[in-house]
Amino acid sequence: MVSATLEENGEVRHPYGLRPAGMLVFTTDMHFVEVLTDADTPRFTSDRRGEGTDAENRRAMGSSIGFFGTYTVDQSGRFTGNRVEGATFPNWIGSVRGTRELSLSVRGDRMFENFTRPDGGSVKAEFVRVSSPVR
Repeated sequence: MVSATLEENGEVRHPYGLRPAGMLVFTTDMHFVEVLTDADTPRFTSDRRGEGTDAENRRAMGSSIGFFGTYTVDQSGRFTGNRVEGATFPNWIGSVRGTRELSLSVRGDRMFENFTRPDGGSVKAEFVRVSSPVR
């Protein structure tokens, strides 16, 4: 992920900071995984995942999301939706998103994701294709 914005109530914010980091993977067996983070989120003082302070946990939860599930395409191979099977934000588990809520478009090596959240906010993210490793 190279950029992400959230437009809500006429205001544009950067939900994953000014240096967003993330990855969206689609597998050939119709599964996906998406992880979005803020590269500038400070490390926890304790260095233990389950022992962050309230402020550290709030910052980490508020500036990242990870989820996975299945996706569908039409006969032409165009994305038609997904179903979230697991997420770091449990309220998303079981969510089904069609092209009304979630659209993907590809131009060259870039993919653009537009997601309208249930609360009406609009998230726009841009991803760059990762090259295959040389074997």
